[in-house]
Amino acid sequence: MELKEILSRVDHTLLKPESTWEQIREVCDDGVKYGCASVCIPAGYVAQCADYLGDRLRICTVIGFPNGYSTTAVKVFETENAVQNGADEIDMVINIGWVKDGRWDDLLSEIRAVKEACRGRVLKVIVECCLLTEQEKIRMCQIVSESGAEYIKTSTGFSTGGATRADVALLRAHVAPHVKVKAAGGIADLKDAEDFIALGAERLGTSRVVKAVKELEAAGK
Repeated sequence: MELKEILSRVDHTLLKPESTWEQIREVCDDGVKYGCASVCIPAGYVAQCADYLGDRLRICTVIGFPNGYSTTAVKVFETENAVQNGADEIDMVINIGWVKDGRWDDLLSEIRAVKEACRGRVLKVIVECCLLTEQEKIRMCQIVSESGAEYIKTSTGFSTGGATRADVALLRAHVAPHVKVKAAGGIADLKDAEDFIALGAERLGTSRVVKAVKELEAAGK
């Protein structure tokens, strides 16, 4: 697969709590330079990024991140605020405890409420696969398929594990055809990226793919 095709699927990501504007601006510059799908950055920098980027690159931010246990009202407010500040895409974390409690209707209602608050923007639902059983993952595929969200996403990258090949394949097999899959967390290199895309991931949440391309350029390849 060509590098350009891989990069076009990358949400170039910087979500570390100690991230500075200088670092985020560099991620924005790299995202534009390498033709990434978006930059995924903390909500507190969305307005600044929107002013800096204009229409050069889509801006993604995270809601209920990374634990997912804030209330639905808080997630809706976060989403509305992010949209007002210029976010083009929203990645929300589900309430993992509600999954364990079997509160499927509440999970569906929350995703739908956040989707409404997106006002037409793309919504990706982070289900944190590393904390779920296989049956819970399958049930979440069904809920996300009913919710109106555009994507199901494997991981925050801040829990006990990131994307795995098995999880990407399972999500792709069980979500409806109109729902896309985003793999995130632990995508280490271009081989990982190619494998996840081949298994059905439409987007990749990672900082390492751009880093790998930069290393290839530095080596004259």
